[in-house]
Amino acid sequence: MTIVYIISAPSGSGKSTLVNELFKMVRNLDFSISYTTRSPRGSEKNGKEYFFVSREEFEAMIAADEFLEHADVFGNYYGTARRFLREAESRGRDLLLDIDVQGAGQVKQRIPDAVSIFILPPDREKLEWRLRNRGLDSDAVIRRRLDTARREIENYSKYDYILVNNLLEQSADQLKGIVVAERLLRSGVELSSEEARRVQAAQACRLEASRERVQPILASFQPQAVKGN
Repeated sequence: MTIVYIISAPSGSGKSTLVNELFKMVRNLDFSISYTTRSPRGSEKNGKEYFFVSREEFEAMIAADEFLEHADVFGNYYGTARRFLREAESRGRDLLLDIDVQGAGQVKQRIPDAVSIFILPPDREKLEWRLRNRGLDSDAVIRRRLDTARREIENYSKYDYILVNNLLEQSADQLKGIVVAERLLRSGVELSSEEARRVQAAQACRLEASRERVQPILASFQPQAVKGN
């Protein structure tokens, strides 16, 4: 049975890098490329980062119920087509969705046993540094992304797993561990001692084990914690 993995994170949290590392380490995992009505940026190519379509095409797909989830974000549509799930199921592979908090909620409603993973930055200061360091956005856009990040992070408790992306190699190993552990748990076979150890290690990222670790991160995004305010 196909497992659907949902990964969400504020912009600049390093999600795309972690996902790329995951695909180097884990087999039999498909990636759903989102549809969007926004224009390509920089070197983005249609069918690679996104499927770029017109607003009319997107709305026709909505009318035909072709999306697992979709949302209007800052005036542009984004959505995950159902066909990716059908294709993964036909190949006996699992499916990874890189979607935002709103989309994750829609998928969870449709697929309750989907595995949801929320990636957090170490704190607000580190997230702002990452956003500025990549040099893609104006100050106004960065401020908007930070404000959006604060609102998104407040939804962390809706996710099954919480992963704080501080050190890339460690975070990539944790992400791999979660994916592998869920496969083991759903395999229906008795686990070896090594497999049981893998599952136990992944449990450290479960929501119930992460709440205390998340509190300082949440606090760093509150207005009183922001320098100059």
